[in-house]
Amino acid sequence: MQVKWEGIMPAVTTKFKEDDSLDLEMFEVNIKAQQEAGVSAIILGGTLGEASTLTDDEKVTLIQETVRIVKGQIPVIINVAEQTTKAAVHAVAVAEQNGASGIMLLPPMRYRANDRETVTFFKIVANSTSLPIMIYNNPVDYNIEVTPAMFEELLECDNIQAVKESTRNISNVSKLKNKFGDRLKVLTGVDTLGLESILMGADGWVAGLVCAFPRETVAIYELAKAGRHKEALAIYRWFLPLLELDITPQLVQNIKLAEVATGIGTEMVRAPRLALIGQERKRVLEVIEEGLKNRPELPDYKALRSAAV
Repeated sequence: MQVKWEGIMPAVTTKFKEDDSLDLEMFEVNIKAQQEAGVSAIILGGTLGEASTLTDDEKVTLIQETVRIVKGQIPVIINVAEQTTKAAVHAVAVAEQNGASGIMLLPPMRYRANDRETVTFFKIVANSTSLPIMIYNNPVDYNIEVTPAMFEELLECDNIQAVKESTRNISNVSKLKNKFGDRLKVLTGVDTLGLESILMGADGWVAGLVCAFPRETVAIYELAKAGRHKEALAIYRWFLPLLELDITPQLVQNIKLAEVATGIGTEMVRAPRLALIGQERKRVLEVIEEGLKNRPELPDYKALRSAAV
């Protein structure tokens, strides 16, 4: 299925049971909620998906289950974050064999590659597959920045088509658009810069709190793209305290608590992560409760998309 690299793309959480096995029933509940809200793709196995704790077999299961659930209506994208080039090429091949429509690709893990090594890594992986690729650019967490000069080389590969822009530098949206136009689709990867990035011309938003609040997230995007900025801003300002739960080391635990509160998830995380306790748990629950108490009424945002077609 073709990936358009636009709209809201949730980086979904992985659901677990108390015995640490995959909770595929609750996973399906959440994926269906995302699809009903109008997201444009599903991204599996990212940071929120606790990718580093998943086995290869579990990743395959998640791809297969998501492909079954969405029934070809939206693309299924898998995050690939490997330590070696060989392992990344293999992971992409497995994803393609099991029905993934696209790849979100991180630079080499653990080893801090230089610019030449990073570009070579991305190009070898891209040239190994026909799947479209979104480069994940997050120097804050991974200590490797993919610069515009590096993208010039990378775009020699036709299937490198997008970037998840997570540098926290809002001006990068304009810089990339000025340099590459529509050749490189730009999606923000920072929840607390979601609306700002869209207004600066970002094509989409790889979102986190969408896992618990899919309709609100899609509404912000659709309203902003339709020029109804005041309405988008009102929802976004309500959302901001919740979005801030995405920019801490405990983002997985935070967002899973929010999913429980909205009835589309469970709190279970996989060790070494542990569920929140004490004052931090109390603080996060208070943020969620306040958000739910003041949850806004949404306009018919889906009609905006229909009117634009």
